[in-house]
Amino acid sequence: MTSLDSFAASFSSARPKVRALLKRLPPGRVRLVLLPALTFLAILVVWELAARVFHIPSYVLPAPSRIASGFDSIPFGRWVEHVWATLRVALMGYAISIAIALPIAIGLTKSETLSACLYPLLVVIQSTPVVAIAPIIIVVLGAEDAPRVVITCLIAFFPLVVSTTTGLMATPPELVELSRSLRAPIHREFTQIRIPYAIPYIFSALKISITLSVIGAVVAEFVAAEKGIGYYIQFSTSLFKLPEAWAGLAILMVMSLGLFQLVALTQKIFFPWSLPK
Repeated sequence: MTSLDSFAASFSSARPKVRALLKRLPPGRVRLVLLPALTFLAILVVWELAARVFHIPSYVLPAPSRIASGFDSIPFGRWVEHVWATLRVALMGYAISIAIALPIAIGLTKSETLSACLYPLLVVIQSTPVVAIAPIIIVVLGAEDAPRVVITCLIAFFPLVVSTTTGLMATPPELVELSRSLRAPIHREFTQIRIPYAIPYIFSALKISITLSVIGAVVAEFVAAEKGIGYYIQFSTSLFKLPEAWAGLAILMVMSLGLFQLVALTQKIFFPWSLPK
């Protein structure tokens, strides 16, 4: 029996068991949680079987079991240092991008002149590959956290500006006209009418930007860093230690998913009315 036939036989024998397991799943929210988990588990099983049956070298595509062993390559304390270095830069860049993007979005909504001046510039900044200008930023700002935070901010802030501006502009015009007819101050128009309507848009952008912040931190670490998950992945791949590199990638995935869920939980706790019914 060839490797392909062996793999096909293993996969076929597992199908009835998977179907029986799916039928036993409880309905409702538990099912919504278990189905993605089982799908991910199935992918890992297929991946493991394919790597073993086809004898794929670990320096090409390591099996999940080999990737799990890659976590033992360095002490736990060293992993914590790498994770904290990436997480710190990602959160700082994310916070600065929020502090910059929200006032810009309000300004774009408030003034057509400002919108005509700034929006093309924002598009140009977003269209410029950050990877290309990252070495320039490193040279200008040095090799500390500052250039990595700037790179992270450049990647994360544009979705916030666009989505927040869209949300502020989506406010029903009759409510805006009513506010102006009552001579309400402009700050009350934004705080009591426009921003509440824009909350779903803002949180959609916040969820996107938090994952982009992790990407920005990793990109910055590829250019210049002495620690961080991005640095560790680059160092491991340079030595053809693919299981260790995949282990670092797995940590990045968990970090991004965790931060995404944290933003989603914040919306659910403080702004439950903004969630879709």
